[in-house]
Amino acid sequence: MPFKITITEDADRQFRALPVRDRRILEAAILSRLQHQPATPTKAIKRLRPNPLAEFELRAGDLRALYNVEDDEIVLLIVGRKVGNKLIVEGEEFHGHQDHPSKPPGNGPEEDAG
Repeated sequence: MPFKITITEDADRQFRALPVRDRRILEAAILSRLQHQPATPTKAIKRLRPNPLAEFELRAGDLRALYNVEDDEIVLLIVGRKVGNKLIVEGEEFHGHQDHPSKPPGNGPEEDAG
C-alpha cells in the first residue's frame, strides 16, 4: 500500500519557489522513491542525525526534501537546494534543524549589523 504524502504549508511555499524544471525533478523523485519504502536508506534516501525537525532526507541531484514518516503518511517539511555543505531554503541558508523547528530560517539575530 502506498504511503500518503502530505506537504506542510512551508514546504509547499518552498517547493513553489523553485524553478519549474526543479519542481518536476523533485516531484518525480518524491513520487517514485517515497511512496513505497520512504524509510529504507538508499543513495537517494538518507536517515538524518537526530534533530528536532526531520528524520529523513530525499536527494534528487542538488535538490533536497526533508521529511518524517508517521504510520502510513509521509510529511514533507522542508524543500531546498544543497550548495556545498549548506542547505539553501528560499534563498537563505537553513539552520532550522539546529534551532527550534517552528522558527523560520533567517529570523535569527543579525550577525554583522554594524
